[in-house]
Amino acid sequence: MLATDFASFGKGDRFHRVAEPFLGDGIFSTDGKLWHDSRNLIRPFFVNERVRDLEIFERGVQKLLTKLPEAGQTVEIMDLINRMTFDEITDFLLGASANSLDDPSNVFMQAFDTVQREQMQIFMMSPLDFLKSKKLYHSCVKTINTFLEPYIQQTLSLPTEQLEKLTKSDRDFTFLHGLATFTRDPKVIRDQLIAILLAGRDTTAATISWCLYELSAHPDKYTRLRQEVIDVVGRHEAPTYQTLKDMKYLRYTIQEILRLYPAVPVNVKMALKDTTLPATPNSGPIGVCKGDSIAWGPMNIQLREDLYPPTTAEFAAPHVFSPERWYVWQPKPWEYVPFNGGPRVCIGQNFANTEIAYTLVRFLQKYRAIEFRGDWSAQLRTADVVARPSMGVPLVLHEAADDE
Repeated sequence: MLATDFASFGKGDRFHRVAEPFLGDGIFSTDGKLWHDSRNLIRPFFVNERVRDLEIFERGVQKLLTKLPEAGQTVEIMDLINRMTFDEITDFLLGASANSLDDPSNVFMQAFDTVQREQMQIFMMSPLDFLKSKKLYHSCVKTINTFLEPYIQQTLSLPTEQLEKLTKSDRDFTFLHGLATFTRDPKVIRDQLIAILLAGRDTTAATISWCLYELSAHPDKYTRLRQEVIDVVGRHEAPTYQTLKDMKYLRYTIQEILRLYPAVPVNVKMALKDTTLPATPNSGPIGVCKGDSIAWGPMNIQLREDLYPPTTAEFAAPHVFSPERWYVWQPKPWEYVPFNGGPRVCIGQNFANTEIAYTLVRFLQKYRAIEFRGDWSAQLRTADVVARPSMGVPLVLHEAADDE
């Protein structure tokens, strides 16, 4: 479905119809030429040179740190991280942060969150989604469009020569400017902005939240990770793109979280024509008719015990958080797919990993320890489109002294 028979599976007409008011003709709701054109339009903006510009992440995380309470107080960190990543991705796309960390009642962010919940309910009810009222859904879409329209129109009003000059200036260049150099169609631009907003905010926020959730329950791993940060980056210095890459235990921690908690734990494909699924050792090929939907789960694949070495004192069971496993184990192709695979593999995965790593480094520099103050046994995954901790991540943060 993802690679060798990629052309036989896709989102399908029904998905596109149901998602079109929100997602439009963006990369997440289309197939064929529309999908291919969208991907080619977006890909140039996630090359390494753009990802290495860390100023947006620095602005976001420094503002986040100012919102955290004094030692001894419990803070719901997941909400703040959601707002931080929303501010960072709007800064990256539009050149202007939504400033939701300063304004929790930000109408654009609230509409964006609500429309995802409504969209998931519509997906779940399809093809009977006509039974559900869509008044709130369409109201949120209107709010989102109203927010984005001035940015799009302002950019399209710039002469082509000025846009071309902006693309040569790292400081002033935005994703929106780049789109406008390739297309003057405001709907195409709007649809691509929505796609990257969706992918660039919720997935990274969920992964950072899961990181802090697991590290709060494993103080030995938090201490080890913090020591690596201090050894490589220092107590106060800002990390660079290279120092982020140099920290092996940090990389393994993020990979381990994505193994346990892939941001999109379940995906659905629709057969675009009559085809078959491959034979298994216990059965022959499985016939699939055009229009059939097939769900596949990255989380289920990544937690299959038969894909791992035997559990020992040195190698933890698959369901256990253990960044150390990555020193001695590498998954085979298609056994680790947190960013999808094949032609639809996530083109923003380097951007996401860099944002996650940068945030964790700045957090670890400031806090010597963190404590989880919720009910660990009650934690479940909850998902609109992205899986996140259902009970939140309430933490007590212990700030480090200057010599710690």
